[in-house]
Amino acid sequence: QVQLVESGGGLVQAGGSLRLSCAASGRTFSRYTMGWFRQAPGKEREFVSSITGSGGRTYYADSVKGRFTISRDNAKNTAYLQLNSLKPEDTAVYYCAADQYLYAIAATLERSYDYWGQGTQVTVSS
Repeated sequence: QVQLVESGGGLVQAGGSLRLSCAASGRTFSRYTMGWFRQAPGKEREFVSSITGSGGRTYYADSVKGRFTISRDNAKNTAYLQLNSLKPEDTAVYYCAADQYLYAIAATLERSYDYWGQGTQVTVSS
């Protein structure tokens, strides 16, 4: 069982930056691919980014490539999502998710992940 707690959301102006954190419980964090998803009002939840257990592979949605950076610190059981050059359309609740040994397409699919955090709100004003 893995418990995930996100933090770092907030209100920021367009062009600004935020760093989201996802703290995980458990002693086998390095086995878990960590994913970030988001859900805007009235829309379905969508994939944003993911990172494999070792940090060796990362995946991004086209809409955030070049602006967002995912990383992890296995010693701290924490994954991060750096959000730069934020746009109003990035406004959403951001969720982190975890599951073991996901790669490639599987690492980008919501249904691949069994463990989810409660979400953190990111609001970008124009």
